[in-house]
Amino acid sequence: MLKRIFPFVIFLFFTSLPPAGARVYLDITAPTFVQIPIVLPKWKPVDKTPPTISAKVYEILANDLTLSGFFRVIDYSHLPPQLQGKEGIPSTLFLQEWMPAGGEILLAGETFLELDGLYLRLKFHLFDLVEQKHLVGKQYEGRLQNLRTMVHRMADEVLLQITGEKGVHNTKIAFVVLREGSKEIFIADFDGADMKQITQNHSINLSPTWTPDNKKIAFTSYLKRNPDVYLIDVDGKNFQRFSYYSGLNASPSWSPDGKKIALMLGMEGKSEIFLIDANGGNPKKLTKSHGNEASPTWSPDGQQIAFVSDRSGSPQIYMMSKDGSDVRRLTYEGSYNTNPSWSPKGDRIAFCGRVGGRFEIFTIGIDGNGLQRLTSNSGNNESPCWSPDGRYIAFSSNRTGGSKIFIMNAYGFNQRTLTQSKGGESSPSWSKRFE
Repeated sequence: MLKRIFPFVIFLFFTSLPPAGARVYLDITAPTFVQIPIVLPKWKPVDKTPPTISAKVYEILANDLTLSGFFRVIDYSHLPPQLQGKEGIPSTLFLQEWMPAGGEILLAGETFLELDGLYLRLKFHLFDLVEQKHLVGKQYEGRLQNLRTMVHRMADEVLLQITGEKGVHNTKIAFVVLREGSKEIFIADFDGADMKQITQNHSINLSPTWTPDNKKIAFTSYLKRNPDVYLIDVDGKNFQRFSYYSGLNASPSWSPDGKKIALMLGMEGKSEIFLIDANGGNPKKLTKSHGNEASPTWSPDGQQIAFVSDRSGSPQIYMMSKDGSDVRRLTYEGSYNTNPSWSPKGDRIAFCGRVGGRFEIFTIGIDGNGLQRLTSNSGNNESPCWSPDGRYIAFSSNRTGGSKIFIMNAYGFNQRTLTQSKGGESSPSWSKRFE
């Protein structure tokens, strides 16, 4: 049986992807946009599928679309009475009857759980209610335990059809959590669900970052009293000491091709940016100033590195070529700018800057122009990092009391907390997509 060979999620296409030049319903590059109203009828449980499973699919899907920031979800409880009881996938011949729902897009589907209770099939179809036409239909198959992953992939496909770019619902965020005097590394889904503790060494673990293959997380730990870089699998196994030169070892940043790592080393008494091989060897110093250098981040093309330096008297964002040449200062506004993060799109760098005694999140063009402030008057906001598509920024903020991880879009809108924890969260790092 096919499903026995592929126990994880597989995809069956009912229609092909839209051709180049097909209609894009939402211009996501615009600083402001109007959310598209999308209608979600009841999800239909097929045969003896428990209604609770269809309800769970519906709940996750509606939440994913809402969190994306691109949609105004119209759920079945807010539909006109004559439509509230309808479930499943309608025929294109009867799309007209959905016009009173007030949406531009209709997303409908059904759930089928096999009799063994282990395997699940999810089917959805997407319709344009304005033009009264079918857009796409797909089916996903996999184990019941992978339900959440299947729904995330479904939401990603909806975003692809509507915006022209796949979503990031099937990604994870690593971050630090303060726990009884120690700091441990956790990961959670894009929607804050499935939060898991990765380290349990009761030490101080800081600055997690994902390896290029999404299989491991690197971080700095004081487990052996010196700040060394460690690696650990995302399931918490295979914990290993990776970079342990004398002095500081911190903030590893992999090159896009995965062959080199830029990081902070303090082997010469002060913090410098070094380049090492992917196996941790062959250190080469890139910075040569009298100041302290910190927080390297690669450009998407692997040709440049942005970093922090106090060579001018206060921390500012600088850029240099990957061999350490062509150093130039990027930020001039503000007396304290740190934590640079280069957008996957390559055009902007997010960073943390101090304004009036508080830290705020900014972005700036790589030519030093177009400075934009994304947070204001809401506590301290620090440690920005980009989503793999460059649409969102995760950051830490103490605006609600204890520090928590927040997510916003690239223009500062739709700010929300990642998890419902009590706080003590910091240093987010966003994975690539899990395919």
